[in-house]
Amino acid sequence: MELKAQLLNESDINRVLKRISHQIIEKNRGTKNLCLIGIKSRGVPLAHRLAENIYEIDKNRVEVGVLDITHYRDDREKSDDTPVLTDTKVDFDITGKTVVLVDDVIFTGRTARAALDAVLDLGRASRIQLCVLIDRGHSELPIKANFVGKNIPTSLDEAVAVRLSECDGENSVAIYTK
Repeated sequence: MELKAQLLNESDINRVLKRISHQIIEKNRGTKNLCLIGIKSRGVPLAHRLAENIYEIDKNRVEVGVLDITHYRDDREKSDDTPVLTDTKVDFDITGKTVVLVDDVIFTGRTARAALDAVLDLGRASRIQLCVLIDRGHSELPIKANFVGKNIPTSLDEAVAVRLSECDGENSVAIYTK
């Protein structure tokens, strides 16, 4: 793959996450009954960063969980009988809460659909919202993020790479041609 453009650097990502944190608080009229659940893998550090920003703004801690959607993906072989071990870690009850699902990129919407299925298995949230750092278009399902850091129209022969220090040792978003 060949680098087409560097879209966000570390300070851009921090600024975008701060803005989204304000939007989450505003849309939900505060942080009461609010929790964040990061979709593995890069949604998890983003959820933790948002939680820290929300604390700095509102002085209230929100719970953060980890969601592994491997078992819920629609591209997984249905006849595969091997047990699926999940790394989902949501140590709190989501019943009656506003759950904000956090992911790095929304592309076709299939990851978000799988995450919705997984959250529904955890309990009955009062509301589920979706937050993404990047929306690159090309949705195949009627799913739209409630909170978007940046809309980046792409072609199908391009890839968006989100790199976060917690996973990759650096903070950046770039677009590549395949």
